[in-house]
Amino acid sequence: MSVGTSSAPEAHRAVRPPAPRAPGDADDHGTDPCLDADELPDGLVVADEQGRVIRFNAAAARITAVAAGDALGRRLETVLPLEDLEGRRWWQLTDPYGGLAIRVRQPERNLLLPGGREVLVAARYVRTGPTGPVHRVVVTLRDTDARRRTERSHAELIATVAHELRSPLTSVKGFTATLLAKWDRFTDDQKRLMLETVDADADRVTRLIAELLDISRIDSGRLEVRRQPVDIGAAVSRHIQAYVAAGQPADRFLLRLAQPLPALWADPDKVDQVLSNLLENAVRHGEGTVTIDITAATSPREGEDTGTSVTVSDEGPGIPEESMNRVFTRFWRGSKRGGTGLGLYIVKGIVEAHGGTITVGRAPAGGAEFRFTLPVAIPAYLT
Repeated sequence: MSVGTSSAPEAHRAVRPPAPRAPGDADDHGTDPCLDADELPDGLVVADEQGRVIRFNAAAARITAVAAGDALGRRLETVLPLEDLEGRRWWQLTDPYGGLAIRVRQPERNLLLPGGREVLVAARYVRTGPTGPVHRVVVTLRDTDARRRTERSHAELIATVAHELRSPLTSVKGFTATLLAKWDRFTDDQKRLMLETVDADADRVTRLIAELLDISRIDSGRLEVRRQPVDIGAAVSRHIQAYVAAGQPADRFLLRLAQPLPALWADPDKVDQVLSNLLENAVRHGEGTVTIDITAATSPREGEDTGTSVTVSDEGPGIPEESMNRVFTRFWRGSKRGGTGLGLYIVKGIVEAHGGTITVGRAPAGGAEFRFTLPVAIPAYLT
């Protein structure tokens, strides 16, 4: 809860002055010794009915580069000489003490401190009555670094997606235009090759769009999990058989299934998506034998004793130590050999949506090792 939007009693019970109060300050609402204003993550500035600063916490001092001792007792507009993005002085525009008698707040907005530094500012006007004079002005300050990082991340996402879409669409456009213009000049084999390329690139675009939709659902917390009984051993076996049918040698895969395994309730389609991604990474980027261990494990969910753990490891070069903390981020690629770099981010989102955990490390044989653990999640009516 932001202190800047609290009701009058809450705003004063929630903080304790970090330094002696300025002359004339009457602390008629009391303080809570359990919380100091300096413990708040956002900057907090409080001015009394005369517009003089009576609270100035450590975060406010950090954001404004003004010491608390220099701020207490001075006029609010002097301590915080804020301007809007058009260069207008904010306190003159808003006029908290002489403006509309029904106004109780200013919504958060971007303002400028001296030197041009941007800061997010919100204000609350605490009045003695519904339309009474302003008794306190409570201001919260937040720096914009976090928001800038988010905006930069979104810009990078858009740029990367545009790049990923441009390549296959350029191919599709080029081959279709060539076929339409010179159809009679190509042999059947040449036509088939170009159409197969168009088909593969269309699949790539479709897969990218599906991954972006998954990311949107994960980021917004709207990823639905439809739990059903899942035979995890059978699911892994199906994936192995598909790779063997596609030409991979059968002895490249080693499935070790510990028994007994607890019953597992999960979304079978999403579990298949996780297994498909981890096995594809091991086959494409790893070397040697791909080992899949399925065992019972301690449940990652509180209140359950057991869960199911799946470990996928290979014998390749593995993941560099300095890259371990970036494996589950968007567009991370362990190599340049294809892929959008979204798969492991989605895998982590799916596992966590089930209440599970996933880790990455180095396999005993030196390759990459991914291990995810899902809670049993048996419905209450079956227990």
